[in-house]
Amino acid sequence: MSLFAIGDLHLSLTSGKPMDVFGGGWDNYVEKIKEGFSALEPDDVCVLCGDLSWGMTLEESMEDIRFIDALPGKKIILKGNHDYWWETVTKMKNAFAQNGIESIEILHNNCFRYGGAVICGTRGWLLETEADAAHNAKIVSRETMRLRASLEAAEDAPEKLCFLHYPPRFNEQTCPEIIAAMKDYNVTQCFYGHIHGYGHRFAFQGCADGIKYSMVSADYLGFAPKKIV
Repeated sequence: MSLFAIGDLHLSLTSGKPMDVFGGGWDNYVEKIKEGFSALEPDDVCVLCGDLSWGMTLEESMEDIRFIDALPGKKIILKGNHDYWWETVTKMKNAFAQNGIESIEILHNNCFRYGGAVICGTRGWLLETEADAAHNAKIVSRETMRLRASLEAAEDAPEKLCFLHYPPRFNEQTCPEIIAAMKDYNVTQCFYGHIHGYGHRFAFQGCADGIKYSMVSADYLGFAPKKIV
């Protein structure tokens, strides 16, 4: 059993959203995702770091979710900034059960154990928008609380792995609250997506404050999940 991560599948099997906005490399990306996941075994686990479907509702996204469910391995999903279809955990679990979705778990104010490590995470936030300061502060506070709840659920696990959608470090920007939460709970590795195309060159990867950062955006990985353990 191995642990993998990938973000930003941006599936659009029913909504027809084009991907050329993110630059080259997205041609035939659905087939590339299938090929990338073909290396996974049935008992492997893959964390999907948000932006899974362009659907605007859960119903509209269900074909994309079925596609994910059919991919090899067990999947743990978290919310991205484009996942407008995302509902409450109860509604999503009910919809998954009604549609025979069996290989997908939801990471939201909780955690999942993998061997001696624990999978924690939330969407996160990066101050890259033009939203006003009060709006940004509200979102950062909410996402930090969600991350701390996830990390708290991990209790005294010897290794905590953090999965986010937004990068807590990007170019010269940081999200100090998210970073502080990871440091407080002794997170060893952080994986994030969100960044595409030209932005890849500004992504922070490597160690800072004892945390190893890795970008797992699908186009950066060539649409093949990154093996972690």
